[in-house]
Amino acid sequence: MSQTIRVREQIMWNRLIAVVEEQAVTLIRTAFCTSVREAGDLSAGVFDAQGRMIAQAVTGTPGHVNSMAESVGHFVRKFGDRLEPGDVLVTNDPWMGTGHLHDITMVTPVFRATGGGAPRLIAYFASTAHVVDIGGRGFGPDAGEVYEEGICIPLMKFYKAGVLNEDLIDILRTNVREQDQVIGDFHSLVACNDTGRRRLEAMMDEFGLADLQELAGFIFDHSERATRERIAALDAERESYEMRVDGYEQPIDLRVSVQAREGTLYADFTGTSGPSRYGINVPLTYTKAYACYALKCAIAPDIPNNWASLLPFEISAPEGCILNAPRPAPVAVRHVLGHLIPDVVLGALQRFRPDLIPAEGASALWNLQMRFQGARDDNRQSRHEMLIFNTGGTGARPASDGLSATAFPSGVHTMSAEVTESIGPIVVWRKELRPDSGGAGRWRGGLGQRIEIGAHEGYEFSLNAMFDRVAFPARGHRGGGSGAAGKVGMDDGTVMKAKGTQHIGAGRRLVLDLPGGGGYGAPGERPAELVRRDVDYGYLSEDQARRDYPHAFD
Repeated sequence: MSQTIRVREQIMWNRLIAVVEEQAVTLIRTAFCTSVREAGDLSAGVFDAQGRMIAQAVTGTPGHVNSMAESVGHFVRKFGDRLEPGDVLVTNDPWMGTGHLHDITMVTPVFRATGGGAPRLIAYFASTAHVVDIGGRGFGPDAGEVYEEGICIPLMKFYKAGVLNEDLIDILRTNVREQDQVIGDFHSLVACNDTGRRRLEAMMDEFGLADLQELAGFIFDHSERATRERIAALDAERESYEMRVDGYEQPIDLRVSVQAREGTLYADFTGTSGPSRYGINVPLTYTKAYACYALKCAIAPDIPNNWASLLPFEISAPEGCILNAPRPAPVAVRHVLGHLIPDVVLGALQRFRPDLIPAEGASALWNLQMRFQGARDDNRQSRHEMLIFNTGGTGARPASDGLSATAFPSGVHTMSAEVTESIGPIVVWRKELRPDSGGAGRWRGGLGQRIEIGAHEGYEFSLNAMFDRVAFPARGHRGGGSGAAGKVGMDDGTVMKAKGTQHIGAGRRLVLDLPGGGGYGAPGERPAELVRRDVDYGYLSEDQARRDYPHAFD
């Protein structure tokens, strides 16, 4: 009988994954902003009545998923039993949501009536998406306080008993630059949660479930036990790692120490630099999200990601440091440092998983937030706000080369040049892999990209730069070389800043050289045939190959 129960619950677990995947796909198919429908900058999941994440969609980013896992609890504590069918909740509070104002978290309570009684709350669906604009200065690092970065929506009701909060819609429409895209994405989030609700109700009808309590308990028990067993198998020695990165006004030191103790894995960021005056600060919720992601990838990658499997990871950072920024610190581009956190944590885990841990990668997305302005054919002024995701190379792995132009750890996709050019007055003149950018080693680091962008005739644009790995490139491991540093400039040779708002005049083009990943192992150990292959493919120039791998030309 017990075996029958386990099989049945495993089937229901698989069905639950299908439910949240359909939830995420609905968001992608209905979203207005390209960062969601093309890049997949989103998350979706189902939670029990206590606000604990049962299952997440595979589609989406770890930063959204793991911080959303915490944010639903804030809604539960605020609204408690003051919810009714038809309610939908919303926030973009960086310290209650996913770390900055551009991410909208939507939460839909699910009610179910059984036995002729009144409906009772049995679950929540939550989803998060990055919107193209939320007012203020726009998406960029230049603000001095979070108040400058846009509208902050407290935990509140977007729908109350099925009635839309028109006042919030009016506030948004008055304060954001791309009204149709932003308001459309709010409704897309509602639609995706409602898809999850309807699919869950159908599943519960099929399996004869009154609530999710027993199924959630089964998932939580197995997930937590399996994760703690993996941690218990580690020795208790403390391991540390540190990384220096560009920062804004000065370099930033990220430091972590990791230790396993009594079935819990601790990551402590004591020693990390203090806060910045600019918007690269990271709320602790986002630090936790990416630190937990790295720990789980290294220790228990095959165990489902949910409330219970995240429970054995304890993340701490000194209050006021750049990875635990207090309100009202500016946090708009918290991803610039947040996406580097996994490299720091994985670096500390090298002794525990020498077969798995890669060299450092480009890590942080090179997001392009651009504002175009010019005259249309009818001589009326036209403005366009655009966000494009781009990525450098990942670090080489213990048994294979790094991945080129791949978004780790965020997992988002880049937008195709064709789609990018279809939504605004932009021309993508060049988008190609960057030769010689991967760090040398037994295994080569992944390549960055070279991207050249301009505006249509009659238009000019400004760029909110938010780039890292320009002053301090990704380092190799076990004797591997560093990847190439990033570069930011214009086609006339003008060197631009890696962070901050800058103008690209009419007729000029923005040129980006994205950073490469670090190498793994001594370059002298790389097989000559792999070196020659890289030269043939154009990944490596012959001059660079002769410098890095002279043995291949003996």
